[in-house]
Amino acid sequence: MAAKIRKGDKVVVLTGRDKGRTGEVFEVRPDAGTALVRGVNMVKRHQKQTQAQEGGIISKEAPIQLSNIAYVGKDGKPTRIGFKILADGKKVRIAKSSGAEIDG
Repeated sequence: MAAKIRKGDKVVVLTGRDKGRTGEVFEVRPDAGTALVRGVNMVKRHQKQTQAQEGGIISKEAPIQLSNIAYVGKDGKPTRIGFKILADGKKVRIAKSSGAEIDG
């Protein structure tokens, strides 16, 4: 199935403790059906010191299910995403609420 949410998309969280918060997707894991959103769903992790990085308690993003996030359209409201095949045969994503084509 084609990816409706992609890296670089601005999304809003629909459920959970971060409901209503927005952020940019910086990693999508299609096999797990999850995504990592910058600054959202932060968790504390105890990290052991290595040569490359310091040890201690760090904050990092935890994955969020794709069903719990929605793409933010040009109007700033969450929208579902559909697909449309153009006359030249190219497949593009469109916002269901406005019908506008999504870049990228």
